[in-house]
Amino acid sequence: MGLSKAQLVEGIDAVAAQEPAIAAAVQRVGYPEERIRPTGYRTLLRTIVGQQVSVAAAASMWNKLTGHLGEDVPTDRLLASSFDELRACGLSRQKQGYARSLCELVESGELDLDDLPEDDEAAIEQLTRIKGIGRWSAEIYLLFAEGRPDIWPAGDLAVQVGIGKILELTDRPSEKETRALAEDWRPHRGALAIFTWHSYNNPAL
Repeated sequence: MGLSKAQLVEGIDAVAAQEPAIAAAVQRVGYPEERIRPTGYRTLLRTIVGQQVSVAAAASMWNKLTGHLGEDVPTDRLLASSFDELRACGLSRQKQGYARSLCELVESGELDLDDLPEDDEAAIEQLTRIKGIGRWSAEIYLLFAEGRPDIWPAGDLAVQVGIGKILELTDRPSEKETRALAEDWRPHRGALAIFTWHSYNNPAL
């Protein structure tokens, strides 16, 4: 379960109290809406399906995949599917490799999505064992699905641009700079990440 609207407001207000630029941005663009995804394997599989394709293409592939495997897309049924069956659903050889990596880790019990480590970095390390799931995808899962309050995806372009606009920086900060900028905002960086996406293309800012 992702961060609730109340948690977003609380987190943003806590940072705004110490950062005038954040407070000013909130006055101009308001608070963001919740971004919530279900926890579990299905959400990560959908992330893999949607990588590097349009929203429409991802939706089409997902519909074909659920048509083939069922709405719950069981791990055992995916692993039992042939290359051609999955290709007919739109999954490239690379995506099939990623999907099978996820299913195998879940099936073997090596990855327990109901019991990820409480430490965020340890949880990211667990999730990035899945082929095709990098740090950004792991962070997005922990923020949107698990609602971890201090996730800060500093490598995200929109986060970099958004925080640059909010803080009125001359240039877009690098990933390292974006990470450093938010150090004093612990433990509310997740709410701020969602606020930066909300601010990214907002004409009021």
